[in-house]
Amino acid sequence: MRWLVDGMNVIGTRPDKWWKDRDAAMLRLVDELERWAAAENEDVTVVFERQPSPPIRSSVIDVAHAPKPKRDAADDEIVRRLKQDPQPHQIRVVTSDRWLSERAHSEGATVEGADFFRRRLDGGF
Repeated sequence: MRWLVDGMNVIGTRPDKWWKDRDAAMLRLVDELERWAAAENEDVTVVFERQPSPPIRSSVIDVAHAPKPKRDAADDEIVRRLKQDPQPHQIRVVTSDRWLSERAHSEGATVEGADFFRRRLDGGF
């Protein structure tokens, strides 16, 4: 299974005042995803609406962002990636957005809710 993670949706599942420093929240999520992906041997791409400052690099997961920051830009980037993938049925999209869930399903991917995925990251599964 390959994972496409709507990064801000997962960040938003935890009301830890992430909105006060979005870049730090993005860095924390990447760190969590790296540890989880390494432990579970998972192929993970996290997509953000904009590039964090400074840019986040990882040798464990793919850290991506939409080409132009705007509302729902990460959703659009995830759909673009699904459409370009020759095997979208092997991808699980993580999101809490209804529109993105519907689009991911229509492209052949499966969907996992951001809340459920957060529990997975926290070791609840």
